[in-house]
Amino acid sequence: MNIKGLGLPLAWLCCALLAGCSTSTVVTLQNGTQYVTKDAPKTKSKDGFYEFEDISGKAVKVRADEVATVKEED
Repeated sequence: MNIKGLGLPLAWLCCALLAGCSTSTVVTLQNGTQYVTKDAPKTKSKDGFYEFEDISGKAVKVRADEVATVKEED
């Protein structure tokens, strides 16, 4: 096998490894509302909000004092 023949399988392997790195996270608010995110949300920003994208792709911005827990999904 030459180097060109290894390129495609190597690219697939890299993509598979990167896809395994994302971990779903559950953000639970004080009122019981839960959001499942693709990745861990950005921690509290300068203006006091958590920012994340839920699994449907919707951008969500929540005040930090409304968040009860942020933990990885089982």
